[in-house]
Amino acid sequence: MDNRTVLTNADCLVTMNEERAEISGGALVMEGAQIVWVGATGDLPARYRDGGAADSSSTTYLDARGRIVLPGFINTHHHFFQTLTRVVPAAQNGVLFDWLRALFPIWSCIGPEDVGLSTQVALTELLLSGCTTSSDHHYLWQNGTRLDDQFAAAEEIGVRFHGARGSVSLGESRGGLPPDWMTEQEPDILVESRRLVEDYHDPSRFSMRRVVIGPTSPFSVTQELMRDCAALARSFGPEMDVHLHTHLAETLDEEEFCMAQYGYRPGTYAEQVDWLGDDVWHAHCVHLNEEEIGKFARTKTGAAHCPTSNMRLASGISPVRAMRDAGVHVGLGVDGSASNDGSNMMEEVRQCLLLQRVMGNPRGMTAREALEIATLGGAAVLGRDDVGALAPGMAADLIGFDLSALTFAGGWVHDPVAALVFCSPQPVDFAFVNGRLLVEDGIPLHIDVPVLAERHNKAALALMRRAEGC
Repeated sequence: MDNRTVLTNADCLVTMNEERAEISGGALVMEGAQIVWVGATGDLPARYRDGGAADSSSTTYLDARGRIVLPGFINTHHHFFQTLTRVVPAAQNGVLFDWLRALFPIWSCIGPEDVGLSTQVALTELLLSGCTTSSDHHYLWQNGTRLDDQFAAAEEIGVRFHGARGSVSLGESRGGLPPDWMTEQEPDILVESRRLVEDYHDPSRFSMRRVVIGPTSPFSVTQELMRDCAALARSFGPEMDVHLHTHLAETLDEEEFCMAQYGYRPGTYAEQVDWLGDDVWHAHCVHLNEEEIGKFARTKTGAAHCPTSNMRLASGISPVRAMRDAGVHVGLGVDGSASNDGSNMMEEVRQCLLLQRVMGNPRGMTAREALEIATLGGAAVLGRDDVGALAPGMAADLIGFDLSALTFAGGWVHDPVAALVFCSPQPVDFAFVNGRLLVEDGIPLHIDVPVLAERHNKAALALMRRAEGC
């Protein structure tokens, strides 16, 4: 029999099920990787009670009294490698294109060990903030780096991982933004993308790793590569369900680039290169207009909302309210750790709430809607129906927050769910992924955080020294 965990007495269990039930005194039962029962502790079947017929040495009991329990958060956009270049002075005060130009020379020196370390740091930080499933969009392949390095690092941390194989083929000499050293030949990009799907992609229910094909942006690849990548992903068929991801409509600079280079806006660009559909999600979507939002809704194309990064780079405010009202699937993303300078999903939930209100509508986003975007919204964007909710048959991915934290004082007594979002973000008290306990009492059970941080800091310093000599 699979190992069983019985969680009881949660002050509030936020299910995100079809009824959006919030259960006072909530309980659930996990067997192996999945949830098999959810309800009130008083309704727990006798076989699951301590000493019941199903009790055995393989059953663990967890009293969640004083905790609010939710589905694990889902991060739909990130660049893990950027943990190495947080708050670089030359990039602190620029818009996206200036920010990129300041960081490109440093990133040219990143190697495989850097990629592995930054992946572990980002995923650990995400996990402690409640994230149990994360995508990452990596597009630096010099110095021997491979996506394989990220899959190996992610497996050590234990968070579900969707690795996007990014690519750059349009360098400065051909009218693109990135320097030429970042570019690859397009046939090589397609060959490597196919290899990764064949070697790593697991489309099964509860899978821990999936491969995404992700040419980087309209200003870094050709239209031909975009179409070829879409055709490649879809050639694997619906049973493999390979998804596509890129940046779109992040800044006005990008909009001007698309108009000058291609003759149409970013949303039409996506349509012209076959990048609309339920197997596609785009990061940012700050500058989509009403017509483009309608195209996204009709085609079930997803969007990754990255509020902190959009504010940090002065990119603007994504029309999340309009997208949600039109029926667009919207998830949350922390974006790169050099344009956010953190990897905290709970902070993004709060920023999502606040940023949709700043235009003058206090009902532009509610606390529960922001949490829904971070869970069910992320699952829809990534094309998963096995995560994002606490219900029988769903993956055993759940997180708990300690309501006795000082920042919740005076708030949770009124509305613990809203307090989680409105009050200052707190780290998780516990986290399960696929039924495996990864964080207990706020401490990762399998990661020496101080040692990891020290190794990462040394790598960041070494990277800067190498960059000075480049």
